[in-house]
Amino acid sequence: MRRFLFFIIAFSYTNFAFSQSDFKIENNKKKIVIPFQLINNLIFIPIKVNGEDLTFLLDTGVEETILFSLDLSQEIKLNNIEKLKLRGLGGSEAIDGYKSTDNKLEIKSYVDKTHEIYIVTNQDFNFSSQVGIPVNGIIGYHFFRNYPVEIDYETKHVIVYNTGQFLKKIKKIEKKYSKDTISLQLNKPYIHSLITDRSKSKASKLLIDTGNSDALWMFLDKTSFFELPSKNIDDFLGRGFSGDVHGKRGRISGINFGNKKFSNILTTFPDSTSLKSVSMVKDRVGSIGGEILSRFSIFFDYPNKTIFTKSNSKINEPFNFNMSGIEVQHAGLEWVKEDYTTRVSGIKLYTSADGEKKENNMQVRFQLKPIFTIASVRKNSNAEAAGLQKDDRILKINKQSAYDFSIQKINELLKSEEGKVIEIEVERKEKRFVVKFQLQSVI
Repeated sequence: MRRFLFFIIAFSYTNFAFSQSDFKIENNKKKIVIPFQLINNLIFIPIKVNGEDLTFLLDTGVEETILFSLDLSQEIKLNNIEKLKLRGLGGSEAIDGYKSTDNKLEIKSYVDKTHEIYIVTNQDFNFSSQVGIPVNGIIGYHFFRNYPVEIDYETKHVIVYNTGQFLKKIKKIEKKYSKDTISLQLNKPYIHSLITDRSKSKASKLLIDTGNSDALWMFLDKTSFFELPSKNIDDFLGRGFSGDVHGKRGRISGINFGNKKFSNILTTFPDSTSLKSVSMVKDRVGSIGGEILSRFSIFFDYPNKTIFTKSNSKINEPFNFNMSGIEVQHAGLEWVKEDYTTRVSGIKLYTSADGEKKENNMQVRFQLKPIFTIASVRKNSNAEAAGLQKDDRILKINKQSAYDFSIQKINELLKSEEGKVIEIEVERKEKRFVVKFQLQSVI
């Protein structure tokens, strides 16, 4: 899938002032339990903004809250609008945006009445098509700033703890969890993790980034200690605020995180041109992303600059990647006619054909179903050799209607097993054809 790279953002403001955003737990709650959707290792939570229900990515890799997409049926009143420039990953110029202050954000009893929001009007940054659900924005530092926050990737709950309640259970946490010190720089969490490559190991400064779906990012221009793996592929990594982001993918020997050492780690190496607009903290060489983080339950304690981690059932799964060479995106909805069988209150329905009565309980209904298209095709991949092209509409996958899948299920299939045969029926310029190819691990 395309990565959501515009989450690593360096803002270029006009008239910058320190944010007044400040979440508080109301009604003397001991904790607030927030269910989330986990899609491609990314966390999506519901937030009410000035009374309107929206969905945000929860991203430790950003400082400010960003709004970039609304449904046609949604209308939000935003306060105190100011124009500014936004800049981030990519090689192009900054884009226009807006800042809005004194907004009310609510997540159950977790409330901020003076929240600042940065607004991106360019719809190129609407990544709803990449995850298959409507996503309206990103929230980061201010969500974590005042209280300990637990992310349980297995139960899919975020829990915000009242400080007193957290202190009551801290001894139990310390017995079951691994404790590490983090630093908060530019209001983002950093950790020193031991990275091993070519029999060399070094403690390396990494951003803990819940908004990055990959396992590990490494910036080779920031260190001479590590080298690009000899076995690598060129890839389009995604879209940033300042343009497209390209780079390479390969594997390094290992990384330590929590009390676990991971081996043969799938690693992304963005090119230096894409990083030129990003404000890097001193000595940072990369990021730990969701493919590693989702294997743990994690407590983020920003006030005390610590994290606690405990592995979950996913801890020993291999680090696979999309071996098809295609990236699939959600391209809207359409009405689909379906036949189904029903019987109401024991009444049998009959039709007459050729003078013979036959029971007929078939009914017809129309349902909205997702449309999927191919967003990109990697050069020299099996999918490209099979003839698939960008913008092809996917009709069937392994003889099953594409609309019976979700983006998550499609991505799981495309990185499931090397050598697995994938059959895809597509439509291109009103012509249909079927292709077959094998999943191939090239790194």
